[in-house]
Amino acid sequence: MATIEHSAILNAPPERVFALLERVEDFADYSDLIHAIEPLGDERYRWHVHAVGRDWHFDVAVTESRSPEVLAWESLDGVKNHGCYRLRAVDGGTEVALTLTYVLRNKLVERAVNKAATPLVGRVSRQILERVAERL
Repeated sequence: MATIEHSAILNAPPERVFALLERVEDFADYSDLIHAIEPLGDERYRWHVHAVGRDWHFDVAVTESRSPEVLAWESLDGVKNHGCYRLRAVDGGTEVALTLTYVLRNKLVERAVNKAATPLVGRVSRQILERVAERL
């Protein structure tokens, strides 16, 4: 199992930040790697991503949405993963912490993927939080 973490402080109260993060389908506007996100109903979404020279499609389900503190999801297909945004009020705004955990069955493949995935997920997370901050 591998875990990727990223955090940032946004200059807005948690309620405003959460209101933008819970609009999952808008994430396609926040990152140049996310081409589209299709709502499938029942808090499920199909993501279309272009990364490491390929197109990727995967479905996720929101597993917890507790405003303004937690937004969590898990994969429904593809690479087994789950993630969570945790928000907390801090001086000057809201700290947003992302934790993404994924499991690959082959440890050698997992190490190779970690080298690519860690900077890639970090880039997407930074883009998302920067563009959320711009909308605030």
